[in-house]
Amino acid sequence: MVRYLTSGESHGRGLLGIIEGIPAGLELDEAYLSHHLLRRQQGYGRGGRMKIETDHAEIITGVRFGKTIGAPIGLLIWNRDWENWSDKMKIEKPTEEDLSKIKKITLPRPGHADLAGAIKFGFDDIRPVIERASARETAMRVALGSVARKFLEQFGIVIGSHVVQIGKAKISTSVLSSARVMELHNIISKTDVSEIRALDAENEMISEIKTAQKNGDSLGGIYEVYVDGLPTGLGSYTHGDKKLDGILAQAIMSIHAVKGVEIGEGFENATRFGSETHDEIFYSEEKKYYRKTNRSGGLEGGVSTGERLIIRGAMKPIPTLARPLMSVDITTHEAASAHKERTDSCSVPACAVVAEAMTALALINPFLEKFGGDSMEEILTHFRKT
Repeated sequence: MVRYLTSGESHGRGLLGIIEGIPAGLELDEAYLSHHLLRRQQGYGRGGRMKIETDHAEIITGVRFGKTIGAPIGLLIWNRDWENWSDKMKIEKPTEEDLSKIKKITLPRPGHADLAGAIKFGFDDIRPVIERASARETAMRVALGSVARKFLEQFGIVIGSHVVQIGKAKISTSVLSSARVMELHNIISKTDVSEIRALDAENEMISEIKTAQKNGDSLGGIYEVYVDGLPTGLGSYTHGDKKLDGILAQAIMSIHAVKGVEIGEGFENATRFGSETHDEIFYSEEKKYYRKTNRSGGLEGGVSTGERLIIRGAMKPIPTLARPLMSVDITTHEAASAHKERTDSCSVPACAVVAEAMTALALINPFLEKFGGDSMEEILTHFRKT
């Protein structure tokens, strides 16, 4: 059973991560992790923070001579911006003089965890909520997810993504249809060099972001994650918590600002007749069981079908605005504009990369449940027998 934890604040000294349950013998190095961390930092609409940080995950534990040893893997990402925040985020108990120089943040942002978090933990300053609820935490999720991704790749399982829509700008229906059958390595090669991680309508999407920036606003959007090479039979219909679609939905919905998830053509299928929805089953000696369509997105009854897994995530606009919405001071209860923080105007492309990482983390346990073992050699033996 793979388990993982992250720790750290947006402007703290760094981010810590630990992932337990990775079998022994998996080749792993920091360059692989940093490659995916760099992908997360890209995208038109990112803020000034990305110019400061050069995310690099240090492997602290669990790897020897370039291979995992079956022990928990500990990762560390230092925050370079810590130097500018060491007074506001110091770990030691502050003096009265220190406190006099630090202004409490008391104006929660609509759409953020600020108010609910302050009420939950009894804070009179929303800074602790801002720090831990920040999407900066997803850098460590990408690092940990890259460990899971590296594992899955050893079995021919490949994960990629592309942006479908930002604001009102979206790719054409024909391009979307093509993307859903396009070779995944072609999608990855094209989106990794796109400013917006899009296969189409890139200029229109960038124009939408520019309009938001001009108006002191922010934008959300929609992305799709694809997984190729999944064997049939991951997940289970026997209990709700074993259904792979439920596991994936929880993983994607746990990402900051994600408010919607669908598998395949989930919402569109809700408007169709059954005869127009379900993927007919065929058989040949070469392909065995196969489908000519994949409206189900590679899952039936909570179990993988062997077809491409298609997950769509919807991200709301970032709640920190250059022209803030109205709020209420948690100390005086007086009306005022919400707090302003340095922020992105749009981070949908980055969210797509985070979703890839979360997909890998969601898939690894169902995979190990079916083919598990304590070492890569043992798991490969089980996998080859199927």
